[in-house]
Amino acid sequence: MSELAILGGKKAVTSDPGDMFTWPIITSEDEEAVLNVLHRRAMSGTDITMQFEKEFAKWQGTEYALGFSSGTASLQAAMYAVGIRRGDEIICPSVTYWASCMQVFSLGGTVVFADIDPDSLCIDPKDIEHRIGPKTKAIMVVHYLSHPADMDAIMAIAKKHNLKVIEDVSHAQGGTYKGKKLGTFGDVAAMSLMTGKSFAIGEAGMLVTNSREIYEHALVLGHYERFNAKEIESEDLKPYCGLPMGGYKYRMHQMSSAVGLVQLKHYDERCVEIRKAMNYFWDLLEGVPGIRAHRTNEAEGTTMAGWYCAHAHYVPEELGGLSITRFVQAVEAEGVDGIYAGANNALNTHAIFKTADIYGDGKPTRIAYADRDVRELDSDLPNSEALGAHTFAIPWFKHYRPEIIEQYANAFKKVALNYKELLADDPGNPDNIGGWHFFKHTKKA
Repeated sequence: MSELAILGGKKAVTSDPGDMFTWPIITSEDEEAVLNVLHRRAMSGTDITMQFEKEFAKWQGTEYALGFSSGTASLQAAMYAVGIRRGDEIICPSVTYWASCMQVFSLGGTVVFADIDPDSLCIDPKDIEHRIGPKTKAIMVVHYLSHPADMDAIMAIAKKHNLKVIEDVSHAQGGTYKGKKLGTFGDVAAMSLMTGKSFAIGEAGMLVTNSREIYEHALVLGHYERFNAKEIESEDLKPYCGLPMGGYKYRMHQMSSAVGLVQLKHYDERCVEIRKAMNYFWDLLEGVPGIRAHRTNEAEGTTMAGWYCAHAHYVPEELGGLSITRFVQAVEAEGVDGIYAGANNALNTHAIFKTADIYGDGKPTRIAYADRDVRELDSDLPNSEALGAHTFAIPWFKHYRPEIIEQYANAFKKVALNYKELLADDPGNPDNIGGWHFFKHTKKA
């Protein structure tokens, strides 16, 4: 009988993981903070949120922080705040969650997709410049799956072409690039703080910047109660105080901000333990054929934050061409729950970015106000479109418990070293591997 569980052998993972994967960590301190908001009937107020913003800005190392109802809203506000308007373009990696770019349509702008670097899985700086056009206004940098993008190269390109830089830190709150915190490189950063993220407080978002002008222009889009003559310094905005310029209502719910204040106190410490656990997992798998770590060199001061939605590289050539589909099936059979092939599908392949006329303009929304047909640039994104067959999810350990981590690592090692037994029944990969918003955000003990 084969050693592989999928062929009748014993499973590699035999221990109950307990709360190893339960996230976020909620204690009586979080509960009391929420109950305080409820008992004061302050759910739609702003006092707790403004306190959270102040503490978050201090932690982030920026002058300003502004809470939003979602990460999507905060990213839209960042686009608006840097001046993206009708006909303007942003450059964004094709592999990311749709909220890194799709809101630009509401501003009359469009998105130009760039390819990803095959190692970091973030936007490839070498694929940016030839996509810049006369109407390019900003680069959207996504620190994807917690891995920092190459900010030195990106900032040099932005400076050369006088472009704004927006950092989407939804996957990497608290991460660093060469010792400096992510979200402090560009003109503005925004991020989701929803329940599944590594910094998880509920359904919420945060925008951070060192620019008073950007902060105020982000605020006026959907924070009507704070858009007033007392708070606004920009002369061009003062005549319009009182009503939200975007017609949106984007304030953060105060049960979320109350949780945020508590989570912020413990977040860095918890991330240290997560990184210790994840790095131990990968150290155990060093040199195993077919799989490679998607991680940084922490000795250089570049870290994976809370290691949100942890993934791995897959190298089928080292496993006789074994499909990622069959590999994942075999690892699942070893007792590894929640593993799946692929990551976000390349956005350029979705019909929304090809033919959809969302607002009835009589032409696809993506080019409704564009000076060029940016869809023509979608034909050269090889790394983005091939990602599904070369990456897979791995366990996201929240605690450093070596004996459990070792079992999970052994499951991957066992399958990789016995791959030949899987080749005969390999079904191959389906035409599409991955999804648009498929990450398994929660796992209960």
